[in-house]
Amino acid sequence: MIYNLGSINADHLYRLEHLPAPGETLAAESYTLGLGGKGANQSVAIARSGAKVRHIGAIGADGRWMLERLEAAGVDCAHVCEVEGASGHAIITVDAGGENAIVIHAGANREIAESHVKQALDGAGAGDALILQNETGLQVEAARFAQEQGLFVIYSAAPFDAEATRAVLPFVSLLIVNEIEAAQLCSALGVTLGELEVENVLVTLGAKGAVWHDVARGHEIRVKGFPVEAVDTTGAGDTYTGYLVASLSEGLAVDEAMRVAAAAAALKVTRSGTADAIPTGAEVADFLSAQPRA
Repeated sequence: MIYNLGSINADHLYRLEHLPAPGETLAAESYTLGLGGKGANQSVAIARSGAKVRHIGAIGADGRWMLERLEAAGVDCAHVCEVEGASGHAIITVDAGGENAIVIHAGANREIAESHVKQALDGAGAGDALILQNETGLQVEAARFAQEQGLFVIYSAAPFDAEATRAVLPFVSLLIVNEIEAAQLCSALGVTLGELEVENVLVTLGAKGAVWHDVARGHEIRVKGFPVEAVDTTGAGDTYTGYLVASLSEGLAVDEAMRVAAAAAALKVTRSGTADAIPTGAEVADFLSAQPRA
């Protein structure tokens, strides 16, 4: 079982000719409301891959429709609670080239109690995994508890915060950061990537793919991305992470899991939206079958 302590957001998506400059007012070309949040996106990706995922999170009363969307995607929501106040939400602007700028309000995502997390993880153990991001609270507490339970702990360190990452690292099995975040973390800690006190680090490179650093053994695995025409890059990293974690949990080798994840992310960017636009395992398999092996 994969457990995910993660955010659940309503995504307000505005398509624009270009991203606004400071002081600039633009008319949106279109508007849609969808399910999002890094946590929800990753849970949907895991579920659509065919793996089992149990989401740990919170919504307000205004977010019940998001719970229904998660369950429809195959996510176990038994440990998503309803709290006072508004659900989390994001304002997403996407330009004609598919690039985005995002503003997030945490809302209910910051109201999850430690007792709720521990109850959700009660009974989990070796062979299970926990994935975390930075859009909820309790990352350190959840990671420590999961490590004590024998889980494989994955920390997707976004939105990036060097001090938050420093606090979680001692309890993490796999750290996932992008190229810029990796450089910022090493600078903040005064170390090289190979000196980080974590067993594995995955550095994502956008369309170029990703590099898995086996820090403990001192070697790396590089897997390229797949060239596609991008429509919307929102949620691509979450799709990659979800499919990677799901593939690893199913026993795939690291390089093959990265290839599956790259294919899922490539398909995602050809579609508008976030969680609702994440491809199914069957779609990813069909896409991969048409790709030549390097």
